[in-house]
Amino acid sequence: MRLIGNLIWFLFTGLLSCIAWCMTGLLFCLTVIGIPFGVQCFKIARLLLWPMGHTVTTHFSAHPIANLIWILLFGWEMCAGYVVSGAIYCITVVGIPFGLQCFKLAELSLCPFGASVQ
Repeated sequence: MRLIGNLIWFLFTGLLSCIAWCMTGLLFCLTVIGIPFGVQCFKIARLLLWPMGHTVTTHFSAHPIANLIWILLFGWEMCAGYVVSGAIYCITVVGIPFGLQCFKLAELSLCPFGASVQ
């Protein structure tokens, strides 16, 4: 079931989102200061391809200053977008697994520094 869910996710959401996150990561990596932020974008992009079956654990205290900068400048908008998308997916019974993946991505996009994806 996880394979089917990942394939559906990849076709309708994952591929375009992954490309967008990779392009954002490349833009961040153009400057020396932006490289750590670009690496976090690539972490999120990797999860976007096949999110089902992976768990995300966030540790805000691992890098509090970097996470705070990320939250203030980028993270809250992305988190809000994933929460809204997840709520829309959860309207139907069929969309609930995809909504849960959006909530997982919201958690990761809010505090990516120190987070691990397993």
